[in-house]
Amino acid sequence: MNSARQVRARLLGDPADDFRRLRWLGWGGPLFFMLVGGFIRFWHVGSPHELVFDETYYVKQGWSMTQFWFEMKNNPVLDEAKQVDQHFTANDPMIYGTEGDFVVHPPVGKWLIGWGEVPFGILNSFGWRFAVALAGTLSILMLGLIARRLFRSDLLGTVAAALLAFEGHHFVHSRTGLLDIFVMFFGLAAFGALLVDRDRARAVLAEKVAGRPRDLVSWWGPWLGWRPWRWVAGVMLGLSTGTKWSGLYFVVFFGVMTVLWDVGARRAAGIRGWTVGGVLKDGPYAFVQLVGTTVVVYVASWTGWILTTGGSFRTWAETNPTTHTWLPDWWRSLWAYHQQMFTSTQAIDNEHPYRTSPWSWLIQGRPTSFFYQGPKLGDQGCTVDQCSRAITSIGTVTVWWGATLAIVVLLFMWALRRDWRAGAVLCGLAAGYLPWFFLADRTIYSFYEVAFVPWVVLACVYVLGLLIGGSEASPGRRRVGIAVTGVFVLSTIALFAFFYPIYTGQVIPLQEWQRRMWFPSWV
Repeated sequence: MNSARQVRARLLGDPADDFRRLRWLGWGGPLFFMLVGGFIRFWHVGSPHELVFDETYYVKQGWSMTQFWFEMKNNPVLDEAKQVDQHFTANDPMIYGTEGDFVVHPPVGKWLIGWGEVPFGILNSFGWRFAVALAGTLSILMLGLIARRLFRSDLLGTVAAALLAFEGHHFVHSRTGLLDIFVMFFGLAAFGALLVDRDRARAVLAEKVAGRPRDLVSWWGPWLGWRPWRWVAGVMLGLSTGTKWSGLYFVVFFGVMTVLWDVGARRAAGIRGWTVGGVLKDGPYAFVQLVGTTVVVYVASWTGWILTTGGSFRTWAETNPTTHTWLPDWWRSLWAYHQQMFTSTQAIDNEHPYRTSPWSWLIQGRPTSFFYQGPKLGDQGCTVDQCSRAITSIGTVTVWWGATLAIVVLLFMWALRRDWRAGAVLCGLAAGYLPWFFLADRTIYSFYEVAFVPWVVLACVYVLGLLIGGSEASPGRRRVGIAVTGVFVLSTIALFAFFYPIYTGQVIPLQEWQRRMWFPSWV
């Protein structure tokens, strides 16, 4: 007979093995850094009052979504004169033409940007970036709570929130109307939902198995219930994929991860057919919850395009009636649109000064410049002969260089020590990072790495947790570990403050900008 206490300890963990909780922190630490991070993200977020980098696409497309329910092409006269952006920032409603625009990214992120613009109008650049700033702010709290649950430590949850609040890529994307921060936000939300599901599923399994003789427990174990948090994860993955197709990689990696967690739970509970039970009993249901829900949410995100007739490719089926006529016209048109989207994305291989290889991303080999101006004396407040005004997506190097080293530790702890926490962090990293190596022949940029920055932070936090030690660690070791953690966090904040002028487009002397370009590849 399984001892109830033993089964629960194997499945849910022994509190004595957790990092010591500093209960006075609780939610307070992550909440504090969310408020601090939110303040600095929203502070003058409308500056500069001009479209920065790819905002020229997504901010205008977001407004178009709220007006027409799909992306509209630019006014051809203004487009030919290259004056669309100037008219948009001057609140000219005539910037759009009369035809739907063909775009290569799904609608979710543009809907969010557009809904953020509605309360303020297109004349207010605060509204252009409201949605991304809100997503960036909320993700700080979300990561803090995820780290708290993952590591069973209030202290490490607070450290994670602090590091994300002062991480450069995350900060710049929280102030620029691009799509990638939404890919990150919904991917992180799915990861958090699956963590909650893991804990709750193990509690259900412990309840059903603990104290029962082995011969009364089915060979492959009991069903673990409806798993509502895994449905939540499916919705979040659908929204991530509905922002950019790169969200699909989170579906694949997290789907495998949650099934492996179930397999491990059945094994820890002493179920004889733990592999078959995890794969065949939990796997199909997990597939429906994650993949099926992702598909439904993704298609639903195209509702505006489906319910109207002006979008690009929307009437394709009417002019191509000979293929699969048993399907609804909107479905055939949507499928044709996606075929063209796929073909177009595969053809993006043009040279660009900020094109990079994924090999250089972790070490910040080639950051992306979003905005640059060179004011002269007396221009825009410049007080010297030559100034710089830049917005550059450079990650805070303590976090990124620290994570580069931490990956080695994570691989060791996962492969040789079977630490599921290390495996979970590596899964998030792999989902956001590894697929880009297979797309390296395309034109890709280092700013895409914001999608996996939460797991970069968690990699650092994991190693800091090892340095602090668990509850069995000596007081001396814990003091040293906490001191190292404090120095790491303070160094991150100091570096963030140093780079702050080129994160926010401040006018600074050219020499000060050059001081922040540490390597030739950063220029």
